[in-house]
Amino acid sequence: MRILGIDPGYAIVGFGLLEANRGEARLVRCGVINTPAGAPMPRRLLQIQEDMEELLRTFQPDAMAIEELFFNTNVTTGIGVAQARGVILATAARLGVEIFEYTPSQVKQSVVGYGKAEKRQVMDMTRRLLKLASVPKPDDAADAVAIALCHARSHTSRLYHR
Repeated sequence: MRILGIDPGYAIVGFGLLEANRGEARLVRCGVINTPAGAPMPRRLLQIQEDMEELLRTFQPDAMAIEELFFNTNVTTGIGVAQARGVILATAARLGVEIFEYTPSQVKQSVVGYGKAEKRQVMDMTRRLLKLASVPKPDDAADAVAIALCHARSHTSRLYHR
């Protein structure tokens, strides 16, 4: 199963592609979609849509795992992230990719075993579980890999059969 993990944002969208099979996962590729600072929001959203479509067509994932929106104190940023997330979800749905959504606590619980784990713990466990030499960079890509790993651990265990 190919899983595309997405860490949504409007300035930077992290992505991580895993191959997962019966409890084993392997990192295929990770990176980010960057939109130009200062560009109008519609232009940024269009670029996210175009780049997401290219990612989905190129890698043809069986599933997309995306982080649910978490509002902190900056509502303005949250609104922009929500708009970008909507574009990402709509693009995947239009291309027929099955979508799974996870809260930050679910990702932490799945990867570390503790829903209130610190970011560095999640990154270190992601590195260990995928047998990587180092944590993926930048952080947005590492977060996306952890989201994909959460889905892999939830849906490709030895007990899960399609």
